Amino acid sequence: MSDPKFNDTPEFAARVATNQADRLANLAKAYDFIVCGAGSSGSVVARRLAENPAVQVLLIEAGGSDDRPSVMDPAAWPTNLGGETDWGFTAEPNPELNGRAMPMSMGKVLGGGSSINVGVWARGHRSDWDYFAQESGDASWGYESVLALYRELEDWQGAPDPLHRGTGGPVYVRPSPNPGPAALAMLDAALELGVPTHQSPNGQMMESEGGAAISDVLTRDGKRHSLFRAFTWPYLDRPNLTLLTQTQVVRVLLEGRRAVGVEVVRNGTVERFDATGEVILSLGAIMTPTVLMRSGIGDEDELRAADVTLLHSLPGVGRNLQDHVSFGCIWEYREPVAPRNSGSEATLYWKSDPSIREPDLLFCQVEFPVPSPETAGRGVPEHGWTMFAGLAHPKSRGRIRLRSGDLLSQPRIELNTFGDPDDLRTAIACVQLCRELGNARAFEPLVRREALPGPLGQAEMENYVRDAAVTYWHQTCSAKMGRDAMSVVDSHLRVYGVDGLRIADGSVMPRVATGNTMAPCAIIGEKASRYIRATHGL
Repeated sequence: MSDPKFNDTPEFAARVATNQADRLANLAKAYDFIVCGAGSSGSVVARRLAENPAVQVLLIEAGGSDDRPSVMDPAAWPTNLGGETDWGFTAEPNPELNGRAMPMSMGKVLGGGSSINVGVWARGHRSDWDYFAQESGDASWGYESVLALYRELEDWQGAPDPLHRGTGGPVYVRPSPNPGPAALAMLDAALELGVPTHQSPNGQMMESEGGAAISDVLTRDGKRHSLFRAFTWPYLDRPNLTLLTQTQVVRVLLEGRRAVGVEVVRNGTVERFDATGEVILSLGAIMTPTVLMRSGIGDEDELRAADVTLLHSLPGVGRNLQDHVSFGCIWEYREPVAPRNSGSEATLYWKSDPSIREPDLLFCQVEFPVPSPETAGRGVPEHGWTMFAGLAHPKSRGRIRLRSGDLLSQPRIELNTFGDPDDLRTAIACVQLCRELGNARAFEPLVRREALPGPLGQAEMENYVRDAAVTYWHQTCSAKMGRDAMSVVDSHLRVYGVDGLRIADGSVMPRVATGNTMAPCAIIGEKASRYIRATHGL
């Protein structure tokens, strides 16, 4: 069997292939635990449970192999969008976005979002975790406890910082190597505007009012090091972990108020697998509530409208949907500058109002032009870079709804972007700060001109923001953890009123974390696995 450390040799890959072929040839009908989804959280849960050789774990993934250039090459991430490794969701048309229907990419491949994203490791702000603790009533979700977990998970490759960073864990984290001139200019521009810079975005910066830094990324030896590769891959040669790919979980099966298994569609056929211990949903903030509702768990009126029989009333399922909305601002280079690494190397978190204590804006630099389809016609330079100006804490709340009771129908996604008018005002302030950064003296040697949006009046800027709005692909919060009537899981991630069923993915966040959501999803997976092991004495 494998060493649980990183293993990327052809010999190990051959052992995995042989073992998994044997597992599939002897596929059981029942397992101790069924983990649904091999993404950023599910990969962690499956590994942690399989660490006990007496436990039989079934990990089910709707997508296929991650061993492909679009995943393994960190710079190739844009080629995944809209392709085979993407669920290809589209939100409902939104009048607040001038009637636009926003594309909503989500990973459909081993590793989930951690296999198709930009690879940024962003832990979230201290205030996020303390808010999770407050909402759940459980201090172990607070920042100090979570910081200790991050130190355990990480194998940090940057400058030593024993207070904030850990070494020897499964997650190989490093600062973006040899960052390009635009990334370095952004840090200098931040200082011009009075925004502090930090050696890392995951230490003191996320305990304060914010700042700018070179991003931390999950790359190793020039390849993406997804959370699937970090956690699950090293255990796939073991006889107690079975991986099913190209298999879509469509329902949780209930007997009374207990989850006893799942129904899946595999090779065009509906099959059933039983769980003697627990079912863990790690399908993400779009598919987790969809599967719950298809299973008869959710709001009674919502299920009736889709002709689904209500088995357990839980009105918060699908509600509280949140995402980071962002707005591309683009500058033209004086001379072409080739992107480096993933093409996204610098990040900045800051405040729209000096009176607030924590950052409510996030900025992600991309080293090539990225307009929305609606702003592309305004004139996009052939060679340029983009600052994605985003809302870290949007007030608007959306909803996931069933389109029908059909097992494979895609859900309705009502993002409700700008449903709260405060978000539009904050968005305009965000874009203005973005323009100040890009037009700072630090960029003068690199930049010929600001291409988008340029100086606009109030009405023109509002229209630009509505047309430019795109997603950061940080869909979260649609099955939130908490103690009110709209909460779906308790502090141990157990679905209220259903035994043997937990949720471990970004849908349980009470509010979207500040920054990229992959790292917080790893924490959610780690905490879920510890709760499960404690419950079952593993």
